Amino acid sequence: MVDTGDNLAHVDAVPTALEALEPLMAFPGVFVHGSNDYYAPTPRNPLKYLKEPTQAREGKTSLDTEALTAGLEAGGWVNLNNVRASLEIAGTEIAFVGLDDPHIGRDRLPAQDGGAADAALRIGVVHAPYLRALGQLREDGAQVILAGHTHGGQVNVPGKGALVTNCDLDTSRASGLHGWPGPRPDEQGGSESAWLHVSAGLGTSPYTPVRLACRPEATMLTLLPRRA
Repeated sequence: MVDTGDNLAHVDAVPTALEALEPLMAFPGVFVHGSNDYYAPTPRNPLKYLKEPTQAREGKTSLDTEALTAGLEAGGWVNLNNVRASLEIAGTEIAFVGLDDPHIGRDRLPAQDGGAADAALRIGVVHAPYLRALGQLREDGAQVILAGHTHGGQVNVPGKGALVTNCDLDTSRASGLHGWPGPRPDEQGGSESAWLHVSAGLGTSPYTPVRLACRPEATMLTLLPRRA
């Protein structure tokens, strides 16, 4: 399981979030936080999202991020906020590197520790897919990068798609599986690219509880060995 953050949006949400995630904690998992795990959202004009990413924290209520972190760790999931870790799953070692949320400037790439040398797969995890974060994770050796944050654009126009990503990632990759920074080798070349999956997620802001042409999702990815 990979949890890319924004589990909270209210000061009383921690117990409910942990209860909802509890059945999934039967599986190995990792997590990073998003801005809505640190600060409660506030009412704002949704049209502001069309101009530039919204990042203001002034006047926001701090949430009990420590309690959320403790609950996820108690369930057996690994905290990847600016951390490296590895998990052995079904006899395969997978190396992870995570970043805390770039949307509020908390991302710091952890130092190399040599622990990924024997891993069969290297996965990068980040909440908000800002270009600087994706670049750091790919240059660090991530073959697959998993992110959230965009809500798939949240509002999509038929025939056009997402209007915004609320970060500097292009709207054509607001959700789904893509090569980054370019197409993957089995698409149109781009052998230096990693796989990037951006989840549209399950929820909305409590102040903008609308999704248009953008179904909520929790994604199951099947990873296969590279073809010779």
